[in-house]
Amino acid sequence: MAHPPPAPASLEEVLFSQGFGSRRACAALAPQAQLSADGHTLTVAGVAWPVVTHALVMLHKPAGYECSQRPGRWPSVLSLLPAPLRQRGKGGVQPVGRLDADTTGLLLLTDDGALTHRLTSPRRHVPKVYEVTCKHPVDKAQIERLLAGVVLHDDPAPVAASAAQATGTHTLRLTLAQGKYHQVKRMLAAVGNRVEGLHRSAFGSQALPADLAPGQWRWVVASDFGI
Repeated sequence: MAHPPPAPASLEEVLFSQGFGSRRACAALAPQAQLSADGHTLTVAGVAWPVVTHALVMLHKPAGYECSQRPGRWPSVLSLLPAPLRQRGKGGVQPVGRLDADTTGLLLLTDDGALTHRLTSPRRHVPKVYEVTCKHPVDKAQIERLLAGVVLHDDPAPVAASAAQATGTHTLRLTLAQGKYHQVKRMLAAVGNRVEGLHRSAFGSQALPADLAPGQWRWVVASDFGI
């Protein structure tokens, strides 16, 4: 016996699934919202909003923000996102990995735990590219040691950069496939230098767009990362 197709979700249910507040709030908001005929786009207060099972966004993280729901000294990066992204599902979108408060650049956020695991798992070797400003001049010996691998105090196994090249007298571009705590800063300290500025310019195959200003965000899709 054939089963009937599932009933289409009501506008209130769609609003609720996309993070637009409690069920009561979504019921009140429904008269001001529209759903496209194909069910892929919500329009709320004149703003188009894609209807997605899981959200994935790219943020140009400015300095002075923490990658935490419960920040300490600095405000949370989540405060830079609109409420529907923060309210989706169980806890809203969360950072994929972390950037220190003083680190800027490309930060991904999602509510898809499986995707977060794929992007951060050491087995996947998803590269992250960092633009590093150093206190002391960058020399050939430091580059060679970063590529060969350095030992960090909490791990006896050497940690190596996937790529490293000087981009100026005191700057270099470093590509890492791991995600250890304060890794860039600790690796530079291990070769006798010190990080004065740190910016993540790429994650996987995606570079930070030149037209995405600090504090701004945009939607992206997982297939763009080749995973």
